[in-house]
Amino acid sequence: MSTPTHILGFPRIGDKRQTKFALERYWKGKQDKQATLEALQAVFTTNIQDQIDAGLSIVTTGDFAHYDLVLSQAVAFGIQPPRFEGAETLDTFDRQFYFARGRDHTGKYEDKAAWQMTKWFDTNYHYLVPELEAEQSFDNVDFTQIFKQVADAQAILEKNGKQDTPLKVVLVGPVSFLYLASSKAEDKLSHLDKLLPVYADLLNQLGQKGVQWVQMDEPILSLDLEGKWQQAFERAYNGLQQTPPELIVASYFDTLGNNCHLACNLPVSGVHIDVTRTNKPKQYITQVIDHLPSHKTLSIGVVDGRSVWTTDQTKAQELLAGAYERLQDRLWVGTGSSLLHLPVDLASEDVPSELQGKLAFAKQKLKEVVICGQLATGDVKADANATDIKLTPYNDDAQVRQGVFSERYAKQQDKLNLPLFPTTTIGSFPQTSEIRKARSQWNKGELSDADYKTAMQAEIKRAVDEQEKLGIDVFVHGEAERTDMVEYFAQYMDGFWLSKNGWVQSYGTRCVRPPIVVGDISRPNAMTVEWIKYAQDLTDKPMKGMLTGPVTILNWSFAPSDAETRDILRLQIAEAINQEVGDLQDAGISIIQIDEPAFREGLPLKQADQPHYWSEAVKSFKHSASCANEDTQIHTHMCYSSFHDCLNHISDMDADVITIETSRSGLQLLDAFKNDGYHNAIGPGVYDIHSPRTPDSSNMQVVIDEAQKYIPVERLWVNPDCGLKTRNWEETISALQNMVEMTKKVREVYSA
Repeated sequence: MSTPTHILGFPRIGDKRQTKFALERYWKGKQDKQATLEALQAVFTTNIQDQIDAGLSIVTTGDFAHYDLVLSQAVAFGIQPPRFEGAETLDTFDRQFYFARGRDHTGKYEDKAAWQMTKWFDTNYHYLVPELEAEQSFDNVDFTQIFKQVADAQAILEKNGKQDTPLKVVLVGPVSFLYLASSKAEDKLSHLDKLLPVYADLLNQLGQKGVQWVQMDEPILSLDLEGKWQQAFERAYNGLQQTPPELIVASYFDTLGNNCHLACNLPVSGVHIDVTRTNKPKQYITQVIDHLPSHKTLSIGVVDGRSVWTTDQTKAQELLAGAYERLQDRLWVGTGSSLLHLPVDLASEDVPSELQGKLAFAKQKLKEVVICGQLATGDVKADANATDIKLTPYNDDAQVRQGVFSERYAKQQDKLNLPLFPTTTIGSFPQTSEIRKARSQWNKGELSDADYKTAMQAEIKRAVDEQEKLGIDVFVHGEAERTDMVEYFAQYMDGFWLSKNGWVQSYGTRCVRPPIVVGDISRPNAMTVEWIKYAQDLTDKPMKGMLTGPVTILNWSFAPSDAETRDILRLQIAEAINQEVGDLQDAGISIIQIDEPAFREGLPLKQADQPHYWSEAVKSFKHSASCANEDTQIHTHMCYSSFHDCLNHISDMDADVITIETSRSGLQLLDAFKNDGYHNAIGPGVYDIHSPRTPDSSNMQVVIDEAQKYIPVERLWVNPDCGLKTRNWEETISALQNMVEMTKKVREVYSA
């Protein structure tokens, strides 16, 4: 008999991105709510059915968020910032989108600033940050959506004759929920006493509905926590001791570290650990078992929830057999983390022969978990299926660009002759239906290479013409030819394989297709020069060459997780980008932007591992720009991360201009520049492109007025906070008109 098996969560986009398309039709008024809910329900049903069909002994639900799980739970708890007055009249389905997008698509309420969005630990998934008032109450709770998932899952189990299969509901645990929220209170933990009764009520009702287990996600247990947060765990779970349901506290993305004794001794029935993100899994398992009381369950996440490679069965059996020997029926086997971070199904892919049998997407991982449960007890023998990638170390020394910023910037200004507060955009313009149609026809062979090139050039010309009319100072070509800022470059580099349907949720309905690293990475030919040169020939204004940096390309690809391998890959990519910089420069391009929105994203969760990451990340970026002349201006872009703990590393990158997200975070990111300062040029994003609302010029000016307190006006740029590919042209032009109008005003104010 195999040991109990389960997962921590599953992708909610559908194998063909059904939820994305259904929600976007609904928001645009092209589909009613009932049809939208039916489309979402079909994906939910498939997710539960897939778990049943795979043979998992515990079925997981509660994680099927329509936008984001943290957001869904915040709405269920009645959290509503005062600026959304009246939103309580919307049901929780519509209310969550109002908070996330800043626009009530029902038309009842006016546009508001959307909730802040930031990275989920060291992944490319973004969560919505709950906003708590100083005296936050949790009075208007509504658990309808959670209970519906329970009832629906139970109905599916019963239909399959599996009504006796235990059901596990996923919740974000109370301590991590507060840690990840923002609060106007001096201490976020002051909310804990009011929040715990909400959790207790929810757990009691789940128990009454027949739920056997609740998975309390507490991912902050993988961080180096202050004493007050460690104490908060004891306080919280001492207050939630009750059965049913039984509680299992889940940590993931790293080891428990100094929180091991704390987690193992919480008054809960079980603990989940992720052994896929440590290079010493056997020692880690032994450490946890040594701390675990003899009556508790240990769930070992041995199937990697962030890797598309198949599980090494030999290694898994070695780990699990030793754990089973000590734990017996107290052992569960599962995924390291939620499978949210993986594409849904490999079945629709045309996998190259050399990769056959080596890849597994989320649906395939379900079966892997079941097999690992059998490996633990010795019911089956491990298949030899090692998938290690063999790489050639990058042996050349990383290079550094010549010159210091002050001298470079003066030379660049002499060459470019830009006005005070130069205006620009981050890179992309709307990916229109015409662009998508042409790309689809081209991919199907229905459009020739020449006709596709003509179609993309027409879109580039449109972007240039619109920027001319708007009066932008530094142009971009709009990236019509690019599907994604990482995928585009991966397709022109050796060492990557691109799937056709390997979509992964990044935030809301935004999905990306991460490339898969399969070997040494190199650049056989120029990747962007022809498009950028075409755009530059259309205007006398400076045209930015748009590149994606090595840190982001690696972090947004499926690559090995060990630091040594990633160091090699990062420098290989940096060399490829450096070659592209040289070719753009030779083609007459004077401004080159090397985007690094994921610069902080790959930061290890443990502080002891962070200095090495920062050193390698900075080194690779500097190498990618090392061939740039002093009068070639190097830009970079970052978004949706906290900069407070890494400003010195951003400074070390030595980009001439950095553009950052500030609008959605309520100018909080500018705080990082107050004390230590930033000595190069900066463009704080003056409006949030991820919301359909168009702020007026006075709202945008608030950002510049605040920024000039810390950055000399001679080094300030004006720009949106991210690329514009997800917006339509009407929204884009309206917002940029306001941005240019605002810039003209501030030039008058500050030019004196």
